[in-house]
Amino acid sequence: MIIKKLIETGKPQLLGLAGAILLLIGGAIGVEAASQEAYEQEIPLGLDEEGFKVPKDNPLTKQKIELGRLLFFDKRMSADNTISCSTCHIPALAFTDGQPVSAGIKRQQGGRSAPTSINRGFSEVQFWDGRAPTLEDQSVGPLTNPIEHGFPDNDAVVARINKIAGYKKLFKDAFRTKNINIQHVGKAIASFQRTLISGNSPFDRFDYEGDAKAISESAKRGKKLFFDKARCNLCHFGTNFSDEKFHNIGIGWGGETVDVGRYHVSKDQKDIGAFKTPTLREISMTAPYMHDGRFATLEEVVDHYNNGGVKNPFLDNQIIPLKLTESEKADLVEMLRTLNGVGWQHVKEPTSFPK
Repeated sequence: MIIKKLIETGKPQLLGLAGAILLLIGGAIGVEAASQEAYEQEIPLGLDEEGFKVPKDNPLTKQKIELGRLLFFDKRMSADNTISCSTCHIPALAFTDGQPVSAGIKRQQGGRSAPTSINRGFSEVQFWDGRAPTLEDQSVGPLTNPIEHGFPDNDAVVARINKIAGYKKLFKDAFRTKNINIQHVGKAIASFQRTLISGNSPFDRFDYEGDAKAISESAKRGKKLFFDKARCNLCHFGTNFSDEKFHNIGIGWGGETVDVGRYHVSKDQKDIGAFKTPTLREISMTAPYMHDGRFATLEEVVDHYNNGGVKNPFLDNQIIPLKLTESEKADLVEMLRTLNGVGWQHVKEPTSFPK
């Protein structure tokens, strides 16, 4: 309309200026549009696309994912600049840390093992006790934990970020705002975590594509046990092999101080000693096992269940002695090893961070 008006009024000499203005406006619009480039997460074989949870108020964009990746690996996201999310969620260990319980700033140790960050997009409540209702809440929870990242409060987290000019620009590009808040931090890190996917495992190729050579004969026998005599599927069901519920399986009732688990959150007596069912995806990569990391091997885990857990007043009624033979236990472990898949191995630590 501007160009047309200039021609009609006989002022073509101003056409070049008008064109330049339009190019600048168009360029600005283009930059703004680019800053919100949508990202569609590819869901590999074996996983339920409808079960992948992305909140309406936090759609995936490439800018948020990259911002989240930087925050995830940046040690400045701790009070003393010594640890990052990746300290306890190491890519080479399938985003766990290989320790019975994790350590935060000043090498302080918590009481629980770091669960894998993989396939968290298929879950709603987070942490072993489910205290975070969303992945966004989980993503910022450790930042103000005095044993973990050690910031005194969320305002201190935001203040740290605001001191880094490079981050301020990235947040502006990702969220179209100059005013950073803790919700933006959670949304960015959660967006990155949703890209950590595991599927298309040998088990999936055997089960969904009928590839008889994808898994061994031992694993095939183990699959039958998993869904029958071993009763694993009572809690580990669905494409992510988790019912997303909380169960007391007798961990910590052998004379130690009991971690009451889900009871901390629900205050319901039936939840004493109950913990969230973890995914079995990448299970052979994420030792040690249980919320306190007490079992070093899958064989020990299977023995625990085979014995019917440890008796206590709140033991889940689904935990009973299984009477598996030694060969059956070996077959079950072999099946569990076939659940290692692909979709997360592409993640690399940044070579540099915003300044």
